[in-house]
Amino acid sequence: MINREHWQAYILLIFTTAFWGLNAIISRLAVGEIAPMQLVTFRWLGVVILLLLLARKQVATDWPILKQHLPFLCLMGICGFTIFNALFYAAGHHTTAINIGILQGSIPIFVFLGSFLALSHRISLIQAVGVAVTLLGVIIVALGGDLEGISQLSINRGDLLMLIACLFYAAYSVGLSRRPKVSAMGLFAVLATAAWIASLPLVAIETWQIGWQSPTMTGWLLVLLVTIFPSFISQICFIHSVSLIGPGRAGVFVNLVPIFASMMAVVFLNESFEIFHAIALALVLCGIGLSELGKPGKVV
Repeated sequence: MINREHWQAYILLIFTTAFWGLNAIISRLAVGEIAPMQLVTFRWLGVVILLLLLARKQVATDWPILKQHLPFLCLMGICGFTIFNALFYAAGHHTTAINIGILQGSIPIFVFLGSFLALSHRISLIQAVGVAVTLLGVIIVALGGDLEGISQLSINRGDLLMLIACLFYAAYSVGLSRRPKVSAMGLFAVLATAAWIASLPLVAIETWQIGWQSPTMTGWLLVLLVTIFPSFISQICFIHSVSLIGPGRAGVFVNLVPIFASMMAVVFLNESFEIFHAIALALVLCGIGLSELGKPGKVV
């Protein structure tokens, strides 16, 4: 029987993945409205400001423990927040929101592989099949449904950036299993601050390359939306959910992201949902399901 804490985690994770699906839409809407690294920097600056207003007491209480883990937490914030989002928004300039959402569904598989490599979790035959099925779905998306592209290596630049981004977020998710025993707000405050500081060199490089392009009013609205929903609310919900049911079980819910992203892309961006998208989405979800069902021993 599912206990109350598990139900709470499941509800939080549904909201989390819906807002992450929204982030794929924002990545496309941001094109021409705000530069990618500007969006990353202003996003995390907004989160830091919110945390200064709302989480000062939690940070002060948790600080004796947090400061003992600062190098590790800063690395996590840079991988999961700065690098992931930089690649995510850059991908939005070269591929569709549907592709971004489906490729983001590969994160649970990368989390699973990362748990095997870093935490020595066992792999069953069913899980291995699940990995292969999911990767097949990812390949189909990356090749735009044209399997002949394998021989020509014609993979969309944006899809490649998104896959690399997923690797970094998977590393962050695995790292959460070794987080210090502190409040979700206290932990998030350190991660977000590290993410914002790490984003400053990126926006400086971007400005040096293309010059400073002031965001439009739409760009600023997108910053507000991405700060509140995919950044602040979603990350707090995800961190708290991991504390309730563990990174492996929480990571499986990421398979909802491609569903939400695909639905929103069709409704809000008028993107075409092709047959190869449906096939790839089914393969990704089936592969994740097999990996979850095939877990040997205790699920953590």
